Amino acid sequence: MSAAKTVDLPVGHKTVRVTLTADGGLELWLNGCLRKRREPSGRDPLYVWTNVELYWEEHRYVEARYYRDGRLKVVVNGNRVFEEHAFGLRESDT
Repeated sequence: MSAAKTVDLPVGHKTVRVTLTADGGLELWLNGCLRKRREPSGRDPLYVWTNVELYWEEHRYVEARYYRDGRLKVVVNGNRVFEEHAFGLRESDT
């Protein structure tokens, strides 16, 4: 894997960024602040999560899972908001 790949998703009035880093790690950012990182490993899937506080006691629970087969899945409060099956794969890997 040569370059990082990211996806930005709106969660209420905030932005969540999920990044698969160049070294194979998985990061979850909230409004430009790193909330969780998982180092690359043989564990499948890599998993990160965070709680997002919105207005007046409103909360969202964001989870991202990256599977070794290249699939990235992001859910908010249990509802899928993003899924891509070749998220981290280079063309030479497919």
